[in-house]
Amino acid sequence: MTKWVYTFGDGTAEGEAGMRNLLGGKGANLAEMSNLGLPVPPGFTITTEVCTYYYDHERSYPGDLAAQVEEALAHVGRLTGKTFGDARNPLLVSVRSGARASMPGMMDTVLNLGLNDVTVAAVAAAAGDARFAWDSYRRFITMYSDVVLGVEHHHFEEALEDYKARKGYDLDTDLLAEDWQVLVARYKEIVAKELGKPFPQDPKEQLWGAIGAVFGSWMNNRAIKYRELHAIPASWGTAVNVQAMVFGNRGETSATGVAFTRNPSTGEKELYGEFLINAQGEDVVAGIRTPQDITEKARLASGSDKPSMEQAMPTAYAELVRIYELLERHYRDMQDLEFTVEEGKLWMLQTRSGKRTAKAALKIAVDLASEGLVSREEAITRIDPLALDQLLHPTIDPKAERRVIASGLPASPGAACGEIVFSSEDAEEAKKAGRKVILVRVETSPEDIHGMHAAEGILTTRGGMTSHAAVVARGMGKPCVSGAGSVRVDYRNGVMLAAGQTFSKGDVVTIDGSTGQVLAGEVKMLEPELSGEFATLMSWADGVRRMKVRANAETPLDAKTARNFGAEGIGLCRTEHMFFDGDRIVAVREMILADDEAGRRAALAKLLPMQRADFVELFTIMQGLPVTIRLLDPPLHEFLPHTDAEIAEVAASLKVDEDKLRRRASELSEFNPMLGFRGCRLAVRYPEIAEMQARAIFEAAVEAGRRTGEPVAVEVMVPLVMTRAELDLVKGRIDAMAAAVKAETGVAVPYQVGTMIELPRAALRAGEIAETAAFFSFGTNDLTQTTLGISRDDAASFLGTYTAGGILPADPFVTLDQEGVGELVKLAAERGRAARSDLKLGICGEHGGDPDSIRFCEGAGLDYVSCSPYRVPIARLAAAQAALGTRAASQA
Repeated sequence: MTKWVYTFGDGTAEGEAGMRNLLGGKGANLAEMSNLGLPVPPGFTITTEVCTYYYDHERSYPGDLAAQVEEALAHVGRLTGKTFGDARNPLLVSVRSGARASMPGMMDTVLNLGLNDVTVAAVAAAAGDARFAWDSYRRFITMYSDVVLGVEHHHFEEALEDYKARKGYDLDTDLLAEDWQVLVARYKEIVAKELGKPFPQDPKEQLWGAIGAVFGSWMNNRAIKYRELHAIPASWGTAVNVQAMVFGNRGETSATGVAFTRNPSTGEKELYGEFLINAQGEDVVAGIRTPQDITEKARLASGSDKPSMEQAMPTAYAELVRIYELLERHYRDMQDLEFTVEEGKLWMLQTRSGKRTAKAALKIAVDLASEGLVSREEAITRIDPLALDQLLHPTIDPKAERRVIASGLPASPGAACGEIVFSSEDAEEAKKAGRKVILVRVETSPEDIHGMHAAEGILTTRGGMTSHAAVVARGMGKPCVSGAGSVRVDYRNGVMLAAGQTFSKGDVVTIDGSTGQVLAGEVKMLEPELSGEFATLMSWADGVRRMKVRANAETPLDAKTARNFGAEGIGLCRTEHMFFDGDRIVAVREMILADDEAGRRAALAKLLPMQRADFVELFTIMQGLPVTIRLLDPPLHEFLPHTDAEIAEVAASLKVDEDKLRRRASELSEFNPMLGFRGCRLAVRYPEIAEMQARAIFEAAVEAGRRTGEPVAVEVMVPLVMTRAELDLVKGRIDAMAAAVKAETGVAVPYQVGTMIELPRAALRAGEIAETAAFFSFGTNDLTQTTLGISRDDAASFLGTYTAGGILPADPFVTLDQEGVGELVKLAAERGRAARSDLKLGICGEHGGDPDSIRFCEGAGLDYVSCSPYRVPIARLAAAQAALGTRAASQA
């Protein structure tokens, strides 16, 4: 018989931390905490395998599940001394989701389950507190109706606000037992009106409704979107955790809270979090009430006049400190804790590895290694390379004028400027249109996940440091200011009121997630300085990686940025990018319009000193590091005007006939330029182009060598080769120019000639091509297009369907298609090195900055990857992790 249910509680459990795939992260950690002897309310976990069964069998359950759930409920009842559904001594439970990967706020939760018109009286009598019982009942009706029955939360919120207004109450805590009784009756009327049937009173019906809702929420839109953003497979499923209720809303000696064992924004080693007295968990994360600080130090820093947990509940606080230190040592990582204090006793409801910013992740990893809890190698593997992107972008210039219009909590660091939008839908539309926006909400909910992803940053008027907006923004690496209470948002009129000013949709604001400030207008930003823990971890990574990391760069700014980020050379300099400015484009057009070779050479002679100056600057910046320069690649028609107005303007500037210009543009136009007259085909047809570029390269190498005293490592790359004969022809021209420059200057420039492998035929004939080429650089952008027969410019209309449907595992232009394109790369590497053992192999497509693709490159034995300058640190870390993974696999 399959075991579908695992119990925990009273210092023992049927599961443990290593069973997260079966029990989900929450269930596995509840079991582990129970095994550690920590105060965990007893309960049971329905496994992820039930979720898989549920969706494989038309949303039905295994036949023996109900009996196992009954047995587990009885076990929990024995531990608590209560009986589920009993009229005199009822067991109340919470029902929560728990996937193996943390998905905060994405799926559904139900608290206080088991309450009905009968058991509420028993709970009131047992607690000696009717207000507490009826407060719990109204919470249960609200949550269950929303999550399970589909009656939206706002119906109940409006009824509550109307009642409070009539009674003159400000806070929920002002309501008495008889007030909640009136509202419970009103809530039940709302349910009956919306559904046409009464609110369910049978606890077992309630339980199975909640279990079904949790499994159903695995496929709700916000969970699907979250999995898509975080690459979590739908096949993993979620577990369901049913746990005896403990109550933080039993008066002034009870509370609920969320804490991190280290600061999730900065990584500082300090207990960090918030709590609320006389409340339940959703009050903290939903931002309905302003939470209080846990530590006295944090209270003083925030200037709050409300007592900290350390001050108000010293015994429970001391126990929380003991437990947090124990859990961090046990899990060897920063933990995110949820707890409840019931009449002075602390109960642990959850622990998990906490979401953190990239800055915090680096500090925590380095500190844990320094504290001896993890090795340096493990510290390297703890950081998601893509998360480094959070650190590599501008922050607000401290010298810039700050027109502060509001302040809130610094919920997620970094800064962002953008137009104000008030809905997630508007944020997505703006993103598609190429506009940057700040999503402004009273508070975010899980339904806002798509808008938060589309926005540059998030601003909320309610909510604390552990609110939904704060947690999700930190996970996404988005700046966030939460709880900006002085800001008023008017959704109906599309305006935001702050500092006596009115800001409309489309107005630009800046948010600083590191200070919590909201600023009017666009504010000047500064480039990041990467030092401290970043430098430490990257030095550890550089010490273990095998592959080199180069940058794709052709401007001095790109080259300097790449050097600052640790690039070990330039893996791709696209020379055509140098041809579009000022006098250069004029000379290029003169060359294209020339009637003969002499005319072309005359135009190219104008370009020569410009190209040479460009290369001198690049070689000087790189100071002896290898620089791979690709000869002209795009088709010539890209340099010509196309509209009548452009043709007239260019013809006048060149002093040529408009008809001649129009005729030449027509002659060069192509139905499929990607596979047309481009790459080495230009050098074969017009060798004078390659000669000019080669001369510029070698003359620049001589000059840069004189300036720096460092020999220049030149690599000349011939693009789009499909046969060795093409490469032989072009290489002959390059070699002739090298010899000519040597004869003229007396300096022999060391150089290599290689090629881009971007056509399937080139990969198949790599052995022949390697007899001429000293290196291969895989141009995986075009190799993906030519192998899959997909244009990356036109694929957006259907690629999403392919990845969502599992036809392709990922966008092949983001992550390398390892089974197809990857197979050609490996085959070309093997055949090339069989012909030339010292053949240098690299990759210079967009995949050079993708961690999954870098892992493949390590396995394929490539020597280096090349990527955009801002992705160099990502590639350095990913290459280190790939090397560690290969080492671990070989030792296994």
